[in-house]
Amino acid sequence: MTTLTTSFQQKILRNTVLGVLRYGALALLGLAFLIPFYWMVTTSFKTAGQAYLFPPSWFPDPIAFEGYEAIWGTSVPFNLFIQNTIFITLFTVIGTLISSVMVAYAFARLKWWGRDIWFVVLLATMMLPFQVVMIPVYVIFRQLGWLDTYLPLIVPSFLGNAFYIFLIRQFFLSIPKDLEDAARVDGASAFRILWQIFLPNAKPVLLTVMLFAFVGSWNDFFGPLLYLRKLEQMTVSVGLSMFAGYRAPNWPAITAASTLSVLPIVIMFILFQRYFVKGIVLTGMKG
Repeated sequence: MTTLTTSFQQKILRNTVLGVLRYGALALLGLAFLIPFYWMVTTSFKTAGQAYLFPPSWFPDPIAFEGYEAIWGTSVPFNLFIQNTIFITLFTVIGTLISSVMVAYAFARLKWWGRDIWFVVLLATMMLPFQVVMIPVYVIFRQLGWLDTYLPLIVPSFLGNAFYIFLIRQFFLSIPKDLEDAARVDGASAFRILWQIFLPNAKPVLLTVMLFAFVGSWNDFFGPLLYLRKLEQMTVSVGLSMFAGYRAPNWPAITAASTLSVLPIVIMFILFQRYFVKGIVLTGMKG
């Protein structure tokens, strides 16, 4: 009895030590990622003199808003860039959800000739980097007269995305087929089944796709740079590079602009983190 008790105590002690070491290592790793973010936010509240101090000051003293005031005081209309980015991102997220949900439902539940073959073809498109199709797509948009408009940045989202379709399809496959069969017995159409059964049960994956689409559109740099030419049409990602090179580096202003551009993404992740993790986990449950 004494031997069993001693062995049990040793096991508890070993698990406790391993747990402390594990969480300690994760805390250090998390700190390594948080330090640059903390430095960016605190620098945005410093004066220009404080930003160049050596050794560096970890806390702004006093707290200044010169960086945020400088954003609105230059010839680079950063507030307009934020409005443009919100407009593009909003319609991109809407288009992505509508198109990806409908295509994923067709691949997951509807029976039609060549369904599995075309799904493999769809997944194969994920292997093509954007640089391969950049010139043909640019020529198409130019022939359509869409250059210098937001259409090249918004319309493709209404045509589906292979990765998002894959995520939603995998989640739809995990929904019990008995629910669908019961709805069909009651005379429900395919669209009604999608609307009343699949979508309410697919909130985690839909929020995951929404977060991915939001971050991708908000941080898109190459698209606006390629299709837009007018200053008043530019987005936040392009505006940051323009603002940084506008004059001699004003680090409080640059970090203030960076903080404002990152803030919506941080808020989105904090609000939907639980659904984001759940959606990623459940998409691989059935293939």
